[in-house]
Amino acid sequence: MVAKLVALVVPLGLDTFAVAAALGAVGVAAERRWRITALFTAFEGGMPLLGLALGAPLGTAIGGAADDLAIAVLLAFGLYTLLAADGDEEVRLRKLGQLSGAGAVLVAVSVSLDELAVGLTLGLLRLPPGLVIALIAAQALLVTQLGLRLGTRLKEAVREMAERLAGLALTGLGLVLLAEKLLA
Repeated sequence: MVAKLVALVVPLGLDTFAVAAALGAVGVAAERRWRITALFTAFEGGMPLLGLALGAPLGTAIGGAADDLAIAVLLAFGLYTLLAADGDEEVRLRKLGQLSGAGAVLVAVSVSLDELAVGLTLGLLRLPPGLVIALIAAQALLVTQLGLRLGTRLKEAVREMAERLAGLALTGLGLVLLAEKLLA
């Protein structure tokens, strides 16, 4: 169980850190750091809940294919994270640093879509949802603050490497689950 927990939460932390560091690099006023951290934490912790709420009825509706769909979703988001780590997010991050209200919420939603995918796969992972969500929210708070503060000091290549690592880890977890399913 601990290995699955680490394999799930750490990549999300790397991705959140990469986004926060990129945002810190484009410049965020000190008074906005905590607002952005609260926004990230709320969405990073809330999206798995939404995924879980959507995944349970979907799993019931599609029956035996639910595990296959969950693996496919995890692999798709892992690959998406891996392939999207190319620095094109900077425009969106600049907007987040300047936006408030609905605009900031929309950007935060787009940054936390991988947590939605994780929520959809929680049943397959057979991990306690409360613990997973608490760990995701706690890591989001910590790594967002760290990323916002260190962002100006880190080179873009380091931030992109963290995103690629997150994509690799999520894809790897999906492949492990697929192998477990095929070998069972």
